[in-house]
Formats: sequence, C-alpha cells, structure tokens
Amino acid sequence: MDIAITVITGALVLVGALGTIFPILPGSILVIIGLLVWAIAIGGPVGWTVFALGLVSCGIGMASSYFLTGKRLKARSIPNRSILIGAVVGVIGAFVIPVIGLFVGFVAGLFGSEWYRLREPKQAWDASVVAMKSVGLGMLIEFGCAGLAIACWVVGIFLHF
Repeated sequence: MDIAITVITGALVLVGALGTIFPILPGSILVIIGLLVWAIAIGGPVGWTVFALGLVSCGIGMASSYFLTGKRLKARSIPNRSILIGAVVGVIGAFVIPVIGLFVGFVAGLFGSEWYRLREPKQAWDASVVAMKSVGLGMLIEFGCAGLAIACWVVGIFLHF
C-alpha cells in the first residue's frame, strides 16, 4: 500500500512541478496535495515533517511569485488584464500550435492587449517584455520552491523505506 501511495504521490508532484511552468495546471497546489496524500497514508513523523516542509516551501514559492510579479507589473502600470488575456490566448495557442503554442499565444495575447491599451507598438513591446520577464521570474521561483518540496519528499521516501 505504501508503494502505491508513493507512486500516486510521485505522479501528483510531477504534474505539479510541470504546472509551475505551464499555467494550465495548478502547480504548487498539486505538489501540496500530493504531499498531503503521502503524509496521511504514511503517517508518522517522517510523513508529516515532509508535508510541513513541502507546504512551507510551496507557500513561499507561490507568495514570492505573486508578490514579485505583481510588484514589477505595478511599477510599470501593466494591468493584470493583459496577463490574463495573454494566458487565455496562450491556452488557445497550445491547441493551435503543438509544443510552442502556449508561449507564442501568451506573447501574442500580451502584446495585443498592451498595444490596444497603449496605442503605440514600441511602448507595447517594451511593456510586454517587462511583463514576460516578471512572469518568467515568478515561474522560476515557484518551480524552484516546488523542486525543493519534491526533494524533501524524496529524502522522506528514503527515510521511510
């Protein structure tokens, strides 16, 4: 039973780690859910310590991603609407252009929204670059923190088995 739960948890944390890069998936939330499932099934100090460490790590990743990205976007007066439009067009792009459509769609949607808002292509591109860097930095930080949580889980596996 422990092995089956560990495999299920492995699938959840893997999909969660991918979700920090591809915003279609809930990312860190899936990592936390996976670690919670493992902690409930395994129990004991190892299971709950791994869950606590993973929860703190993922929480830090989500919070820092949110605040750092938001701070940089507000400094340039880039509305969240532009990021949302970029994300929606990115999801559509993922179905239209395999593999790279998510990124192409995000950039196209973001630039289009900024061009509409600013009415000047050069300013729209500059704002889009700042937004892409901000979102990319947030994703990188959240991915790193999710990776740290997963590393804690792997150590927990070795300690448990």
